[in-house]
Amino acid sequence: MGQLRDRMMHDLELGGYVPKTRLIYLNAVRDFAAFFKRSPAELGADDVRTWVGRLTKEGGIGPQRVRQHMAALKFLYTKTLWKPEAVSFLSWPSDPQKLPTVLAADEVERLLAALERPKYRVFFTTVYATGLRVREACRLETRDIDAARSVIHVRHGKGQKERFVMLSPRLLVILRAYWSLDRPHAPWLFASSTSGRCLNADMARKALKLAAAKAGVEKKVTPHVLRHSFATHLLEGGTDLRVIQVLLGHGSIKTTTRYARVSTELIGKTESPLERLKTG
Repeated sequence: MGQLRDRMMHDLELGGYVPKTRLIYLNAVRDFAAFFKRSPAELGADDVRTWVGRLTKEGGIGPQRVRQHMAALKFLYTKTLWKPEAVSFLSWPSDPQKLPTVLAADEVERLLAALERPKYRVFFTTVYATGLRVREACRLETRDIDAARSVIHVRHGKGQKERFVMLSPRLLVILRAYWSLDRPHAPWLFASSTSGRCLNADMARKALKLAAAKAGVEKKVTPHVLRHSFATHLLEGGTDLRVIQVLLGHGSIKTTTRYARVSTELIGKTESPLERLKTG
């Protein structure tokens, strides 16, 4: 499927899909074609239905991976092959409604202190202080720090959506001290010391994992857990959910409301109706 792959890659690039997503979609379509040993251009709705059925019943993969395969096929047939009828029946499988992991404030302090390299300590301090996704933080540029207005310009948000997040006075002091010592390669705020490119997200994840073990944090810690903690701690501090929605870059308030379900502080402060009974 060489020519078809090239066409799909071109369409993905025109659509603004990030390299990681492009690779996931192309690999999913490759697997689809390999299963039938035919070009997807020769396949139709019945073949798509057979493939999706195999993934959901026999493939042993989770809902997220199934959705990725479905999204890849939907893009292929609607954008590249212009055969939307082949995928019009698809509907996404839902994930189990799991609550996000949230760190307590003292766990965040221990975690950040356990990061030995100053660059990674400042990087994850920035992630926690702003709620940025790890790849958004990796691609921050020095020009994005607007000290005059106390904001950070997020130019490389998910879905190519720009937004602003707060720049706290304490974070500004930390960033200035880091800059004076590290002097990262322009234009990046956090750069790889070997390649000069923006900080590698996978390397940052490894550093955080090592720090979590060193700090004795028993919860599974990822960069996204710091983002969850940022949102939950803001909510517990009285920040309105709609403000948190904007800071996180959520398209729907429904995504943000899950933090109300994990805030044990708010739940603990909620008065039970039992307290209002006169007897009992």
